Amino acid sequence: MTLSKNELSTLDTQALAADLTYISSTLLTCGWMLATAESCTGGMIAAACTDLAGSSQWFERGFVSYSNAAKTELLGVPAGLIAQHGAVSEPVARAMAEGAVQHSAAQVSVAVTGVAGPTGGTPDKPVGTVWFGWRIDGTTHSELRHFTGDRAAVRAQTVRHALARLAQLLA
Repeated sequence: MTLSKNELSTLDTQALAADLTYISSTLLTCGWMLATAESCTGGMIAAACTDLAGSSQWFERGFVSYSNAAKTELLGVPAGLIAQHGAVSEPVARAMAEGAVQHSAAQVSVAVTGVAGPTGGTPDKPVGTVWFGWRIDGTTHSELRHFTGDRAAVRAQTVRHALARLAQLLA
């Protein structure tokens, strides 16, 4: 069975809605708030969260830290960490997730830093490389993913994975 682009988009939208419903109910049950720390997605994760009516009860704030300076100033990511590992790295994604919690009233965060393209890729970090960080009640998780497609596709897949994995980690 082959699905059309519209059918795939509908499935993604339904899955995203299901994950956001689960995330919101879990956060409400725990009395927790969520913060996002986004680089390559530029606030798209926060936008997806706040598309859900009633999100002000569980969504605390979003940080768009596109530049290295913003990662340091807004989230407390050490400049030396960025210099040593690069902005698109596991240590930086983890520091972003931890900084989002430290600089907010949230107990849960999701952070993303990656190369959305079409330029900016390197042999070590090609276009589509995205590091994720999640902080949940004192524990930090991280993951590397490689996505394909154009800039819009990489960003959309990043949003989708960030929230799907958050739902899994909260389960």
